[in-house]
This record gives sequence, structure tokens and C-alpha cells, in this order.
Amino acid sequence: MPVLLFDIDGTLVRTGGAGKAAMEAGLRAAFGVAGVRDGVPYSGRTDEAIARDLLAAHDLDPSPAHVGRLQDAYLERLPSALNDRPGEVCPGVAGLLPVLSARPDVVLGLLTGNVRAGARVKLRHFGLWDYFSCGGFGDGRHDRDDVARAAVADVRRHLGRDVDPSDIWVIGDTPLDVKCARAVGAKAVAVATGWHPCDELTACGPDLFLDDLSDHAPLLAAWG
Repeated sequence: MPVLLFDIDGTLVRTGGAGKAAMEAGLRAAFGVAGVRDGVPYSGRTDEAIARDLLAAHDLDPSPAHVGRLQDAYLERLPSALNDRPGEVCPGVAGLLPVLSARPDVVLGLLTGNVRAGARVKLRHFGLWDYFSCGGFGDGRHDRDDVARAAVADVRRHLGRDVDPSDIWVIGDTPLDVKCARAVGAKAVAVATGWHPCDELTACGPDLFLDDLSDHAPLLAAWG
């Protein structure tokens, strides 16, 4: 049974920078930061790691209490940030998910650095949340590999049995998606719908590389 774990940002949807805008607006509101400094990387990372680095970059203690305060402020501003920006569902996703969800032999899940509440807000905004039955999220996790481990554990809980890692596929748009797939013995599909160039993604050695998810044939063939 193929277990398909999808990343969100840059793989399923493009939010037009709504997540970054909401996080920075939350930082300003919660901590009175006048000007947000650049330099904190977002791509492929967990919300926990991003929040810690943002706090430290502005000389604020990245304590669990401060991280929670920033994340609450972020989640409060995320819906309006999504409404204010021209986001979109990535190519091929709107056609692929109904095909997969109609198959009883496929498990659809998420593997994302977003906290669960943020993932739900983003995917409901684009009408995709209800396709997914399980997954791993960035709540309380700094390392993307730990999110992958949590996703596999949640798949096992969902199915009520063990899962062969060779049946698990991680679909993402960053080198960290490929890396975290390897951390749990899973296979990886890299798609060039995010910020990373094709050569950077292919250099990571994914099992399958695609420009986007428009052509379902190689995916369905790989997934049996």
C-alpha cells in the first residue's frame, strides 16, 4: 500500500509569501519589533525553527514561551495574509489528489514543517485539507527529520499496523524533503515548484524528479 506524504508550501500550494508575512507581522505585534531583519531562512524548515531563529535575530530569548507567543500571533494573522496575497494550488495538484483519494489502496498524508493549525488554515484556504488523513507537523519540532519520524508514527496509528518504509514516499520541493525521507528509509519525489532550482534538487538524489505534478503517469507508475 503506497503511503504518500506531501509537503505543503511549494509542493501543494504557493501562498504568495503569506506565511512569512504573517510570521513577521506576528513578531512585530507580539514583541514590538519595529523593523524585521532579513536573513532567517524559511524554505523547507519547521515553524518552530523559524520562530526560534527570528527571535534570536532580534535579540529576543528563543524560549518555549516566546516561541509559543510568536506562533499564536502568527496563526492569528495567517488567514488575512492568505486573503491578501495571490496564492495558488501548484500545477497538477488539483487533478492528482482526487485520483489518489479515490483509491482504497493509497494513504494520503502530510509531512510539513508547518504547525498543524497553520497547515489546516493554509490547506482549507485552498480547499485541500480534507484529502489528508494523517501526517507529521512542525509543532514542537526543530528538525525536519523528526517531523518525518512523527509522520511515520502517525501513519502507523492511522492504519493500526506497521508500515514498510519502502512503501512510503515523501513528495516535496526542497532538499530537506529528500533528506528527511532518507532519515526514515522512505523514497522521495522532488518537484521544482518551489524556490529551489532543478540542479539543486536532482543533486540530492531523489527517486523521482519532476518539474511539477501535472503529468500523473510517472507518479502512478512509481507508486504502483
